[in-house]
Amino acid sequence: MKLEKKLFQGKTLGILTGGGDTSALNASIDAIKTRASILGYNVYGILKGWKGLLGEGEIVDLTAQPYDEWYGGTALKSSRTNPFPTRKNPEDRVPQILKNLERYKIDVLVTIGGDDTNGAAKKLYEMHGIPVIGFPKTIDNDLRTRTLHHFKGEDNEVVVCPGFESAARALMELTIKLSTTVESHSRIMVMEIMGRDAGWLTGSATFGGAEIALVPEVEMTKERKAAFFEKVRETYTNSAKKSLIIAVSEGVRWYDEKKGALDVVCASPELDEFGHPRFGGISGLIASEISKNLGIEARAQITGYYARAGECRKYDMRLVQTLADKAADLIMRQHYGQMPVLNHLVNYQGLYEFNTSSIDMGSIGNFSLPEDYYDSTNFKFTEKYMDFLSHILEKPVYPKFEYHFPKVTPVVEI
Repeated sequence: MKLEKKLFQGKTLGILTGGGDTSALNASIDAIKTRASILGYNVYGILKGWKGLLGEGEIVDLTAQPYDEWYGGTALKSSRTNPFPTRKNPEDRVPQILKNLERYKIDVLVTIGGDDTNGAAKKLYEMHGIPVIGFPKTIDNDLRTRTLHHFKGEDNEVVVCPGFESAARALMELTIKLSTTVESHSRIMVMEIMGRDAGWLTGSATFGGAEIALVPEVEMTKERKAAFFEKVRETYTNSAKKSLIIAVSEGVRWYDEKKGALDVVCASPELDEFGHPRFGGISGLIASEISKNLGIEARAQITGYYARAGECRKYDMRLVQTLADKAADLIMRQHYGQMPVLNHLVNYQGLYEFNTSSIDMGSIGNFSLPEDYYDSTNFKFTEKYMDFLSHILEKPVYPKFEYHFPKVTPVVEI
């Protein structure tokens, strides 16, 4: 039967981005917008995450508008607004959300975010029947996607999320750059990398030459700290150029000698609306203790927002296109309350819709680094993790300045 109009002509689809930005957000927005338009939807952008559906609402029309999908971040802006009551904001703002969805005649809502943003969307779907589709986003790469990594005859559960590849590639490149200044001063550099509860992203620095790494999954107890310092001493002493880069996740639990307990380092004790403090500063603490305990000059480098920033990279671009194809399938079949995911870990050439599926948004949660992807005895990532990352990043060629200058002895003794 010939259709006289597009399948969803006259309907409206809204898109919002919540939580921290990534380089793949604009790419995700554009990919979803394009496919929704093909299906006949008018496409609205909701500004500042859930905040854009409060009060009078902040909505823009994206239909038939040009969009730069390579530009990093989100043109729709973002916030860490939680529509449900929290300790920080006990007001229930769900009625405002429902009112504005009705006022703006938004028939389907696509929420691009992590566990917090998509968790709130799932609750709206379950409690109020709002048609929602989730779309994954995180540079920490800890949003459970149930993706399988095939390694040496075994299937291992891993995570692959848009935003991770661009951040991982940026950190790999930064680590390579930092090696020249570390070598020049015969120093140890402690490189702090985003990762509240998982060390997936921290491992990318090993592709850039970091030889030791600490992750949130492994608590740095008093005993483990002693082993860590000994490993640092040994690795630095045996290095040809007397230099070393150590990658640490911002969420590392570090034993505090004064408190006699494990603790995280926070840049601010203030919590966001999802109950998260702002981490930052663990690298400075570790560098200071290395200098004090080992007598080796150490410096800290907080990479911070650098990993989030800049244009979308190639793998991420194709990944969001692939997941958007699956999202379009979910929208077309009105299979709401779902999030598209990659079934199997594949390289760039394997990113196609037939390698995707969807999972219930209620079972997303967080997924930490598996034990066999990190060697807690030697403080380094394992061969299995390196194989995982090699599907996403090609291993770089490390620039090297090889020198063996002969030492000059005095001609005349004084």
